[in-house]
Amino acid sequence: MTPARLTGFGLCLTLLLGCARNDLADPPVPLGDFALGLNIVVTDKTQKVPISRNATGEEWEAAMKKAVDNRFGRYQGTKLYNIGISVDGYALAPPGIPVVAAPKSILVITANVWDDAAQQKLNAEGKQITVFESLSGETVIGTGITRSKQQQMDALSYNAVKRVEDWFLQNPEWFGLPSVVPATVINVTAGSDS
Repeated sequence: MTPARLTGFGLCLTLLLGCARNDLADPPVPLGDFALGLNIVVTDKTQKVPISRNATGEEWEAAMKKAVDNRFGRYQGTKLYNIGISVDGYALAPPGIPVVAAPKSILVITANVWDDAAQQKLNAEGKQITVFESLSGETVIGTGITRSKQQQMDALSYNAVKRVEDWFLQNPEWFGLPSVVPATVINVTAGSDS
């Protein structure tokens, strides 16, 4: 590899590493009256992609519950909301040939949320979410080589629960906040004759 290519490769890795930032040390984004009630994870229908490391239902339950507690346990609202997550499917990249045949890890979940006091589900249908591991210098060469199974599961669980939080933020009325106003408002009077 020429010095110029080596330098370029190093810069690319640095940029990718910058993408994999953990935001749990930051203050939580506003989520109205939310406080975490029950943290339920089910794995009875989990499917594994054939080319994957094995992970038990208990391992997925522990990883997902930890990710939910880490993210949503930070909220100190006045109402309890229960989160239910089904781990639908996964692939944990096994060790392989770097770059050329480095499979990617993936996790598919379905999330639901309930108002605990009202015993009422807030979403009409479960929200299915698919995530990959975050971009980093490690994922460029395949996480089967650079990460343990537990590290892969923790990274996927973190990403999935972050997406659950994003989904909650798209539905602020569930948590006593005003509904989201569309970014663009069409002026119906524009161009009309008066």
